[in-house]
Amino acid sequence: MKIIRYEKVSSTQEVAKKIKPKDWTIILAKEQVLGYGKEKKEWFSPKGGLYFTIVLPKAEIEDLQILTILAAFSIAKIIKEKFNLETLIKLPNDVLVMSNSKLKKVAGVLTENVVGKEVHFSIMGIGLNTNIECFPENLKEIATSIEIEKRKKVDNEEILLEIVKEIKKNLKNITQ
Repeated sequence: MKIIRYEKVSSTQEVAKKIKPKDWTIILAKEQVLGYGKEKKEWFSPKGGLYFTIVLPKAEIEDLQILTILAAFSIAKIIKEKFNLETLIKLPNDVLVMSNSKLKKVAGVLTENVVGKEVHFSIMGIGLNTNIECFPENLKEIATSIEIEKRKKVDNEEILLEIVKEIKKNLKNITQ
């Protein structure tokens, strides 16, 4: 696994599409200025959060539909185990946590596939609100971060490696 690091990018998904790195390469940015999720909906990506794209190995067409759900499950599991936060997956791509008796988004997954007669490649973008201290007014009621919930900083590098390891394990289980 190779990690290509950036300080600031438009979007880790867009960088991955342009450079087309090898399988399991991670495009990691400290900040995204045009991060996006499903239906190109903007993803708030300031410094402090964890924003990365994984270049996935070539998958069978029948496996594509579950890649996003598999990643959301992997992220939810890590958040629950590592930070003791109750998680809920809002299908197909959002991870929510309970925050002051209200469900708030803490992570999102976007899988994009380049497909012809077969799958050419898939990239999976993940945005995880880790070390974000506050959100803009329009997001305060619907988004949170691990730092806000646990009142402590998170080691983004450690979480990144745990998430990728969990995704690899789960992907291997479904493709056998």
